[in-house]
Parts: sequence; C-alpha cells; structure tokens
Amino acid sequence: MERLKSDIRSKKLFLLDIDGTVSFDATPFDGTLDFCEAVRKNGGKYIFITNNSTKSNKDYVDKFLKMGIPVDNTSFLTATSATILYLKEKYAGKLIYVCGTKSFIAELVANGIRVTEKEEEGIDAVLVAYDSELTYSKLVLTCKLLLERNLPFLATNPDLVCPVGFGYVPDCGSICGMIVNAVKREPVYIGKPNSVMADVAMATFGYSKDETVVIGDRLYTDIACGINAGVDTVVVFTGEAKYEDLATTEFPPTYYCENIRDIYNAIK
Repeated sequence: MERLKSDIRSKKLFLLDIDGTVSFDATPFDGTLDFCEAVRKNGGKYIFITNNSTKSNKDYVDKFLKMGIPVDNTSFLTATSATILYLKEKYAGKLIYVCGTKSFIAELVANGIRVTEKEEEGIDAVLVAYDSELTYSKLVLTCKLLLERNLPFLATNPDLVCPVGFGYVPDCGSICGMIVNAVKREPVYIGKPNSVMADVAMATFGYSKDETVVIGDRLYTDIACGINAGVDTVVVFTGEAKYEDLATTEFPPTYYCENIRDIYNAIK
C-alpha cells in the first residue's frame, strides 16, 4: 500500500466507482473530465461500476452525457447488472419479490426476470435494493415474507451510505440493517465487494488483470471488489474512506491518493 505512482500509466481498463469517486450527484469532481480524456487518448477504456441500483444504464448514460463525460451503454456495470446475472444463474424462471425502485424493477423485467411487488403465491426469493422510493409498507411486507415463508434473502449491495451533495443518505446496507434486526438473518449481497462486475468487464472487453485497476472511495466495497478480482486498486479520499482508515482496514488498496485529479496527473 503506497501513494499513487506513475506506473499506473500501464493500466488500460479503469473500473471506477461513481458517487464519491468521480462525482457527487450530477456534478463531476475537478479532474474527472480530464481523466476521461486522458484514458481515451492513451487507448484505454473507462467503465463505471456502481452499487447504486436506483438508475438503469440508460439513466446513467443520460446523466453522464449531461455532465459532459463521453459514455455509451457499454460504459456502465451496475449492481443491477450483477444482480441480473446472479438471478439468471441461480433463480432462472423463478418469481422474485423485489423491494426497489420502479426503474430497478423495470430493468429486471426487461432482462427476463420474473418479479412481483406484492404478496402472492409462488415467490421463490426476496431481493432488496437501494430504494429511494422506500415506504414502511414495503419493509413490512419484506419482513413478513422472510419470516413467514423463510425465503432466501438477497440484496444488491452492502453499502451503508450513498454520498450526495449535502453529505450522505442511507444505502442498501442500511435498509437491510433494519430488516436484519427484524428477521435475525443476513442477506446474500450480490454487488461489490463481489468481483462479478470486474470479472465481467475484463472478460467482455478483453483486458488482463495486469491491465486493470479498480478506483473507488470505499474500502469495504470498491477496494474489496478489486482485491477479490485479483487486480490493482486505488482509493481516493473524496468520499467515504479517509487516510486514517488505511491503518486498520481489512482491505488495503494497492495505492492511495487524494482525488481523481491526482490519477489524471499520474497518467497524462
């Protein structure tokens, strides 16, 4: 674990977290646009990997284009993407009760996942996502299904908070925390720190582990994802992680730096 060095220039596939790493809300951090341009000029590729499941890929494309960041539909891998892959492998054709946003549910349906938002017969698993449309009635039904039917408990990601312009709001991990206190069991988390998104990115675009780096602001999700995928990692201190956390973390990054501009300066 050391301060970022110029050998980062050898990387070609940059897997970046979004909130707290390259932007807050719809405002890119200083250096983000320069970083993206430098990666393109160097013949590399940047892909944004996020545990935020409230938006579809199209939502993200529209948002990033408005921020002036050149992207297309291949530029994003989300907790939704990882969840779809997981459900197709483990629960093909099964009915899933979902506690999540309308956008999240629509993307599951568009990818052939059978979902329901109500109590009915034949439900095979319960899935909880970061739900910015959360209501107490959703929490009640989620707990009822888990307790009365003892269904498998799945969740998109363990992030406790999601950074926004004024600070933080509760993320999926915090929502699950309320449910865990009621049902007395933990969910299986599908998104970061699971290596699915990093593995899919490398396989899809043909980059090796040596050519790949994961960049993020959370040690227990972003950096752990990179470690689990066997690639180098960089933590930035513009989000949740702080420099003093490096002394005690279970997930030490390969490199650390202050912000995305530091990474731009290293690769330009």
